[in-house]
Amino acid sequence: MSHRLFTDGGARNNPGPAAIGGVLYDGDTEFANFSEYIGEATNNQAEYRAILRGVELALEKNILELDCFLDSQLIVEQLNKRYKVKDKELAKLFVKVWNLTVKFKHITFTHVRREKNKEADALVNKALDNR
Repeated sequence: MSHRLFTDGGARNNPGPAAIGGVLYDGDTEFANFSEYIGEATNNQAEYRAILRGVELALEKNILELDCFLDSQLIVEQLNKRYKVKDKELAKLFVKVWNLTVKFKHITFTHVRREKNKEADALVNKALDNR
């Protein structure tokens, strides 16, 4: 059975103080999460940094089948190769994520509405509030 990863990234003022958060599930059980302040960034950079951290965490836990859920439609469409990555900074982050995806037997990226991503969103806000 594949694992699920929910990630979120956000910046206050865009660009501004930014943070990332994510939750890794095995079935319905949460077994790992992260919440980190990342300094100055844009919302999109933070979203990419969050999925990058989440994918790294999954690999650290020897997970090779992963379904990823993000509330950034732009990032999902780019990772699914339906949109081109035009921004230079985002392109660097895209390549880092893409290079890690080849280590998985199965990996998907799916857009979810913000209401379905509350835990990851709360971890972003926690990191921003505690910086």
